[in-house]
Amino acid sequence: MSLVLRELKASDAARCAELETVLFPGETPWSQEVFQAEFCQPHTFYLGVQDTEADLLVGYAGIGRMGPADDPEYEIHTIGTDPAHQRRGIGRMMMDNICFIADREKAPIFLEVRVDNAPAMSLYEAYGFHRLGLRRNYYQPSGADAYTYKREGGQPADDS
Repeated sequence: MSLVLRELKASDAARCAELETVLFPGETPWSQEVFQAEFCQPHTFYLGVQDTEADLLVGYAGIGRMGPADDPEYEIHTIGTDPAHQRRGIGRMMMDNICFIADREKAPIFLEVRVDNAPAMSLYEAYGFHRLGLRRNYYQPSGADAYTYKREGGQPADDS
């Protein structure tokens, strides 16, 4: 498997929506139209991981830049890896780049994660994220809770 990290484009929206449906069953996955709208926003950046041998997008992630220009912060809007390609470093490739973007400005990053998603929490904690609180009934329509996490700007990743 040969993996390439790249910026997502409008033609990737259908594949991202397809993966959302697989990754977030019982919730409200983003549609192709939502992804296309997000890709066009001036304050967001979306990247993906392409398996060049299979010519298939196997991971996607998006962040948004918020706050004043002289004191920005970032929020991870979405991140996901094709289940058939998990545990191969794809999530780390995307997190390395998300953190690099925020670290250039020494900006914090915020995110929400479903309380039962232990693999994701482990990944985030390896990147220096710490739990801030709980959002009850965050995911819909399931009503599942989410933890909120924050990573201060400039935190090194734990390479374990």
